[in-house]
Amino acid sequence: MTSTVFSHHALLSDGWASSVRITISHGSISGIEKGAVSSEGDVVVDFLTPAPGNLHSHAFQRAFSGLTERRGNPVDTFWTWREIMYRCALTIQPDELEVVAAQLYMEMLEAGFTRVGEFHYLHHDTDGRPYGNLAEMAERLIGASVQAGISMTMLPCFYAHGNFGGADPVAGQARFVNSLDSYASLIELTKNAISTVDGGEVGYAPHSLRAVSSEELAAVVGMGSGPIHMHVSEQMKEVSDCISWSGQRPIEWLMANADVDDRWCLIHATHQTEEELAMVLKSGAVVGLCPLTEGNLGDGVFAGQTHIGKGGAFGIGSDSNIRISLAQELSQLEYSQRLQLQNRNVLAGGEGSTGENLFCRAVAGSGQALNGSPALAIGNEASMISFNGKAAPWVNRGTLLDSWIFGMDQGPDRVWARGKVVVAEGRHTDRDRISASFQKVMKTIVARF
Repeated sequence: MTSTVFSHHALLSDGWASSVRITISHGSISGIEKGAVSSEGDVVVDFLTPAPGNLHSHAFQRAFSGLTERRGNPVDTFWTWREIMYRCALTIQPDELEVVAAQLYMEMLEAGFTRVGEFHYLHHDTDGRPYGNLAEMAERLIGASVQAGISMTMLPCFYAHGNFGGADPVAGQARFVNSLDSYASLIELTKNAISTVDGGEVGYAPHSLRAVSSEELAAVVGMGSGPIHMHVSEQMKEVSDCISWSGQRPIEWLMANADVDDRWCLIHATHQTEEELAMVLKSGAVVGLCPLTEGNLGDGVFAGQTHIGKGGAFGIGSDSNIRISLAQELSQLEYSQRLQLQNRNVLAGGEGSTGENLFCRAVAGSGQALNGSPALAIGNEASMISFNGKAAPWVNRGTLLDSWIFGMDQGPDRVWARGKVVVAEGRHTDRDRISASFQKVMKTIVARF
């Protein structure tokens, strides 16, 4: 099936162009005509841009968004928050997970994300025993992505230990743990499940240096050729524990003991030295930044001026899914740098637009990290977002992304995921049904929580 979109202004892979007609065939961009004239049958929009992927999500955590904002401990940190997260993880059921994830993925599409990297570690039944179908929970997440219409890069997580040095898992981690053999089986089952889904991809996610041994890390990385995602250096306690275990900081150890290259996505990488950052830059790995979650958990501030300013790859994830807003993730990233450095437009990339630089770099980083092809170019997936110029008639293409990221409440007007319109007039096409199911399930979850 073929359709056409005419945009007065479109952000193509080689920059902005005017009067652009894009032809979509079988979910991909089959033609781009610049200087075109709109014709009957075109969907006509004011501004058109590519749509980045959300490169880090734990879908089940959407179920307790907003429910952890009360101090219950004299010192409230990431580690006390983690105990609350475990409480939710130990009770959520497969059917509930699918409903929560469908709501989440719908919200991502409305925010402008058209692909999600689901860092999935909630594998087993509530007592830690595998389901009859080892990929039960993964298949629920894949089903939710199909319901919402978002493309998925599924990242089954390997988790074996409770801390550095092979410590036993704690009770709250019972649903996460696999052996290498069961993980290999999970990968194959997940590949089979997603093989019938348009745009479905599978990668590998050794959880962290806390949760895998060096031998297990090597085995997981060697299982296939897909993307590799791993949490690293999110918290200072993690850094100090790693030094106690190995004599090295997490990124330092990883670079010395694994062949980190452009397949890798290092999630957070918040606490690092200049030497570690230089190693990340040299490796070509993407840094997966989750600014709203990092702020919510008090993680710290990533050295964005150094990494991004030197051309380092990065992408944006929503992680704990405390709030789903691509614009706010990008503005939070910039504002964190401003607060730390007492400067403005830190991540502008020269004298250009801060918002456009952040947005385009996030698009490129998500494509690399998720095996996607989000840029508006022939042969790439037709995943894109449009903006209605009537909502802010003073905005032009030079100020559009700055205005959206830093100044406007209104988000994308229309969203295409692999050529299919999934958001129209700012609203998901199946919002009523998905939200009604979510509201019903959340009453049960919150009562139990």
